[in-house]
Order: sequence, then structure tokens, then C-alpha cells
Amino acid sequence: MKKRVLWLLCLIVSFVSAGAQTADTFTNPVIKGDLADPSVIRVGDTYYLTATSSEWAPFYPVYKSADLVNWSQVGHVFDTLPDWLVSSFWAPELYFHKNKYYAYYTARRKSDGVSLIGVATSKDPAKGFEDKGVLIEHGKEAIDAFVFEDEGVLYISWKAYGLDNRPIELLCNRLSDDGLKLEGEPFLLLRDDDRIGMEGQCMFKKDGYYYILYAVKGCCGPNSDYAVYAARSKSIKGPYELYPANPILGGGGGVLSAGHGTMTTTPDGRMFYICHAYFKGADFYNGRQPILQELKVNEQGWPYFVSGSFVAAKQPVPFAGTVQQPVRGFEDSFDGKVLKREWTWNYPVSDVKPVLKKGSLLLKGMPKKGNVDVSALCLRPVAPVYTVETEVLNRNGSLKGITFYGDDKNLVAWGCQGGQLVLKQLKDGDERVLASVPVPAGNVGVKMVVTEGCRVSFLWRHAGGKWKALNGFDSVDYSYLVRWDRVARPGLIHWGAAADWAEFGFFKMAVPE
Repeated sequence: MKKRVLWLLCLIVSFVSAGAQTADTFTNPVIKGDLADPSVIRVGDTYYLTATSSEWAPFYPVYKSADLVNWSQVGHVFDTLPDWLVSSFWAPELYFHKNKYYAYYTARRKSDGVSLIGVATSKDPAKGFEDKGVLIEHGKEAIDAFVFEDEGVLYISWKAYGLDNRPIELLCNRLSDDGLKLEGEPFLLLRDDDRIGMEGQCMFKKDGYYYILYAVKGCCGPNSDYAVYAARSKSIKGPYELYPANPILGGGGGVLSAGHGTMTTTPDGRMFYICHAYFKGADFYNGRQPILQELKVNEQGWPYFVSGSFVAAKQPVPFAGTVQQPVRGFEDSFDGKVLKREWTWNYPVSDVKPVLKKGSLLLKGMPKKGNVDVSALCLRPVAPVYTVETEVLNRNGSLKGITFYGDDKNLVAWGCQGGQLVLKQLKDGDERVLASVPVPAGNVGVKMVVTEGCRVSFLWRHAGGKWKALNGFDSVDYSYLVRWDRVARPGLIHWGAAADWAEFGFFKMAVPE
């Protein structure tokens, strides 16, 4: 009996210890979903983060955190796109200066498709930014801005010549005190003489050295081999020496690759780096997700990550008492006055025109010239296993339901069209109806079950009845929907003439606990 009591006590202690250990750690990524090229700043005790939105609107989502581990989306840099821009909404950089927030962003100019760096300002990142126009135009491409203050002087660095037949360069230029204009001429920080790639830089100064952390190799897709290099100099203008032990961070274990981020500090001066990483296996289909790792400088004056040169998913929490919140799904009953901020749409091909109507959503497509009549409201997937469902409230000649969406030429749609349930796909622009099932009049529910990040099964029900599987389409592989710099997103779809609008009763994305 005594032995049994002792065994139980030991078991209880082990559970308590395990719980305490869990409370002292978090697991990367710190934000679930496709948020590449994250930029983070601290203002007082509050952290703000933004990231690439690529071809999805609204533009450059903005997140807020008190502990660097738990983040909530509070808005976007732009809810409405400045009319001089057209696409490729990449690598925004946040900065705080003289009680004003700045967003230095990359996008393509509508008139000629050239990638430029613009600037916008705000008094409150949650309420959006006011565009101030072009800041840097440099040859065919200027991207990946980073702003750095040294002895009261502002500097901005960027990647140049990425589209030319010459080595990439990281350039730097003095900024005006209001952060809105360049002063003087640009100077060279680093040149990619080895032709391995060079971008996504950030800078900091410590103990007399200027440090540059930057990304090398391939950023995107299933063959990504992104990694983080370090360089240092005693002068901001160089010359910079490369760390002989580069890379200081890269893929390994369950991580495919990592890079392109910025460094922030805690109020007590500790340094943390947030960049994006592709995870291997099914988690790859969540895209490039933000990860957090503590950064220090060793006795030889070189930066290193506390958990090693390979991405470690499990990390100590930056602040004692922090408890990482579980992954949550998403639900919208459409009873608000505006769309929830998590919704996204493929802006270059279609202006989505949603109308909220007392607990339902009216959605009609407004495709831009030369594009198919497809409009989709989508969400970032946050787990490799989840379900999405909606209820279709009306019938007409358009296809209305749910989608797994890569881009305007690569997607699958499952929903109602007239008196039929239709499964339809676009693959490299080739349109095919894969299945058609008669359905009685009345409301119809449609559901997708996603497993392994890319395998989809399709279900339906009539008038709130039991779910039925679409025979012959169980766990279909849709990995082909991955685009160069994006992964497929689930959501709502309207496929047809704008006059044949769609009406939805709700939308739900459920993630298993």
C-alpha cells in the first residue's frame, strides 16, 4: 500500500513538473498562418508586427502583443489601396519616431510594374496608415526596407538590383528627420558576390559594432533553403566582415528554412528576432509562419541564437508567467456592420463587394478586366487539419459555396449552382466540373475537411440534416494549389455573373483541440 501511495505521489509530482515546464515555454510559430517577412517594433510595453500580404487584400496585416508570444490582429496598414499601386505587397517595415508610426513598404507601381519603396504614417497602427507616396525608386527594383537610428540620425537600407544581371546589393541612405525623404547619396553595405541571394536585412548596434542580419538563398516554395547570415563593422558605412560560422540560423529537424525578419528588444534590453519559417510535412501548407528566438552576442563579438543555429520550435518564454494561447478557429455569423478583419481576397484579379445583411452575407464578384468571374473571401489556414463550412441561402446561375484557393487560375470550389451541387476546379486556367449532384430546393450546407494541409474531402447537407460525403472525392490531393510565394487559403466563393449574387448564412473554420 505504501509503495502504491508513493508511486501516486511521484506521478502527481511529474505532472506538476511537466505543467510548470510547459508554462515556461512556448512553441513556434508565434502566429499561425502565412505571414512572411515579419517586421516587429516595441513601443513602451507593447509590440506591433506587420508582414507581407502578397496579392491578398487588405494590405499588410497589423498585429499587437504584450508578450511576443500571443498576438492578435488589430488592423491593416492599408484597408484601401493607394491608387498608384497595383500588386506585390511585400516586406513592410514598421518604425516609431517622435510619437509617430511609420510603415515603409514594397509594392509595384501601377504605371510600369516597377517595385518601389513607399512610406505611410499613423498615430495608431490599429486605425490604419496615411500613404505618403514613393520614398525609394532605384533601377528596376527596390525592396525590403529597414530603418535604423544611429546617434540621432535616421538611415534606411534596402535590397537593390535583384532583377538585374549583376550582384544584389544592400544599399543604405540617410533619411530626413521626418522619415519621409532621402538625404544625400546611397552607400553600399554588402554585395552578393557569391550570387547566393541577399535580402530581408535588419541592423542593430551593440558594444561598438554595427550588425547586419540578412537572408540568403531561396525564400519560397517547397524547395526553400532560406537561412540567416550575420556581418559586422565598426562603422555604419563599412566595410562589413561576414561571420565565418554563417549561417547563424537555418532549417533543420521539422523546419525547412527560415529567414527575413527583424530584431526587437524587451524593456530590460534582451534581444529577440522574429523571422518567418517554413515547417516540414503537413505544416508546410500553413505557409511562411513567424517564429521567435532570443539573440545574443558572444565574447568574440558575433551574434548567435540561444537555442542554436537550427530553428527550435520549443523556446523559453520571454516573460515569466506567459502562457501561450491555443490555436483557435474562426467563425463569422455576419451580424456586424463590417467584415471581420481576418478576411482576405485576391485583390489584383477581383474587387470583392460584400454586403452584410442582418445575419447573412451577400457576395458578388467584381472581376477586373481579363479575369474569370470568380471572387473569393479567404482566410489564412492556421493548422494542417481543419474543417470549413457554410450555408448557402439562395439559388441562381452562379456557383456559390466554399473554396480552396491558390490563385485565380488554380482553385477548387464546392457549392450550389441552380438545382445542383457542383464540384469544380481551375488548374492552370483549365476549367473542369468534377462532380454534380441534384439537390432539392432550400438551404444547403457545404463543408470541406482538410487533412495533411492539402488533402480535401467534400460533404453536404440539405436543410440542416445530416452531413453526406461526396462519393469518389475523399481526401483529394490539392498540393498543386501552392503558388510561388503563397499557399492555398480556404474561404467563400462566388463564381458567375455579378447579378447572380450569393447569400451565405455563416462561415466557420474549426480546428481540432
